[in-house]
Amino acid sequence: MKKIIFSLLAIAGCITTNAQSKGNFEFGLNTGLNFSTSTSSDYGSMDTNYSYNFAGSAEYFFSESWGIKAKLTYDRKGWDNDLIDDELGRTYTTDINADYLTIPVMASWHFGRTNNWYLNFGGYVGFLMSAKETRFDTDIKHVFNTTDAGLALGLGVKIPVSDFIKIFIEYQEQAGVIDVFKNNDYDPVLNSRSAINVGINFLL
Repeated sequence: MKKIIFSLLAIAGCITTNAQSKGNFEFGLNTGLNFSTSTSSDYGSMDTNYSYNFAGSAEYFFSESWGIKAKLTYDRKGWDNDLIDDELGRTYTTDINADYLTIPVMASWHFGRTNNWYLNFGGYVGFLMSAKETRFDTDIKHVFNTTDAGLALGLGVKIPVSDFIKIFIEYQEQAGVIDVFKNNDYDPVLNSRSAINVGINFLL
């Protein structure tokens, strides 16, 4: 999958024609497909949960090659095929959906012949909006920490369609460093999320 993604990005990068300049602001909107799971040293990685995200972004350019980017993202994370014990002592398999309002703040390095390729790196903080197990649609937000945080990384390419509008394709990674659960007697359970995003940027 990752080889296909990077091949598509490379093809798109060959047809870019213009770049931003120092002092410009760029605003964007995007949506994407999430591949999320949780990891811990006790249990390894849980099964992947396929979900989505919606985001708005703003970037300020210090030069043609460097900027700082912030996003506001509705981000669904979680994992599949978890085992849960209910109040009656029964154990059942279910999927976990955890919805966050996520704010990544990243340095953005633009490169390539016309600087339309970019690499983002930095951190993020996420605020839990809801958490449910899907088999019985049970609210489990009370067992989750209300805040998530970690490292963010992204690689993408912009394709200009006019002097002020670009579409973009990007691949993103997030790696949590805060335990998902409030009261956990075992090793921390951490969020892990990848995404393939498409969107549009407006240059001001």
